[in-house]
Amino acid sequence: MGPLRESRYPTVAELVFSARALAIQWPGLCVLRQVGTSRGGRPLHLLSVGRARHAVLVVAGAHANEPAGNGTLLALARRTLLERELRDGVSWHFLLCADPDGASLHVTPAPRSLYDYHLGFFRPAGPEQPEWAPSVLPADRLPPETRALTGVIDELRPFLQVSLHGTDLGGSWVQLTRDVPGLAEPFAKSAAELHIPVETGASDAAGWPASGPGVHVMPAPEAAPAYPSLSDDARHSTWYHAHRYGGLTAVVEVPMWASDLVDDPAPHPAPDTAMHTLAERLLRDADAVRHVLEDVRPGPPPAEADGPLLRAATWVLELVPGLAADLVRTPPA
Repeated sequence: MGPLRESRYPTVAELVFSARALAIQWPGLCVLRQVGTSRGGRPLHLLSVGRARHAVLVVAGAHANEPAGNGTLLALARRTLLERELRDGVSWHFLLCADPDGASLHVTPAPRSLYDYHLGFFRPAGPEQPEWAPSVLPADRLPPETRALTGVIDELRPFLQVSLHGTDLGGSWVQLTRDVPGLAEPFAKSAAELHIPVETGASDAAGWPASGPGVHVMPAPEAAPAYPSLSDDARHSTWYHAHRYGGLTAVVEVPMWASDLVDDPAPHPAPDTAMHTLAERLLRDADAVRHVLEDVRPGPPPAEADGPLLRAATWVLELVPGLAADLVRTPPA
């Protein structure tokens, strides 16, 4: 991790420090510039390697509670600088952190356990997430982080956008906005070499076709949504913004803690009953959270008085009943 003296996830300030050092070390090849400002006044930085028109855009920090992408982004940037063949006709561009405000509120850069990780957990509500906001908000209400990201896509017109994400417990998987035939084999090989299990049944990709183990293809723009009752729709996210220029997006997920159970392809012995049980638990948990919110916030105050935690919790409560309804489509066998 360069200047880091311990094994942990770099902070946004450390990301910028390392990127600035690379730009100084490689002045003819590497450029660091500001491409926007967050709602909290924090700068959004883009590190560019090479000047070829054929561009790859790598985005980190879109979800504040998924810090694994930070170190990955720096490793990729250094690799593109050191390996000339990666720059053969291709320029690489790295958005250091898409949500620096959220990153400032998630305060576990070096969690020692899942419990420790959740003590400092923060993740903004969907309308405040840079990549997800266009799926739930009209264009005139998009946050500045989203406008900065789509502005970079409009400028670069990348043939490939890679969004670096993470999961707290499980394995690795990829979500594509358009299929890449043959990707499953090198993906599985890489995961095996790194001793990372491939998650064959990722909940994020439920209802989407798989082109191979751990490789899922999102709905095409003209397809019907997988979960009609949910207010958000992946096809309206910034992941699809590259499509207008003929590009595609790969959302890469990696675990903070791995579990070999997720790569077991054996079918569940009673899936209908299990899904009903899960849906009932979701509804019970949503009710418990709702009661806590009512105690903390009696009566409906104006939206601007809500803090980020209340906004995130309220957004989850809006999604859970619809998700539970979609999960329970038929009575258990």
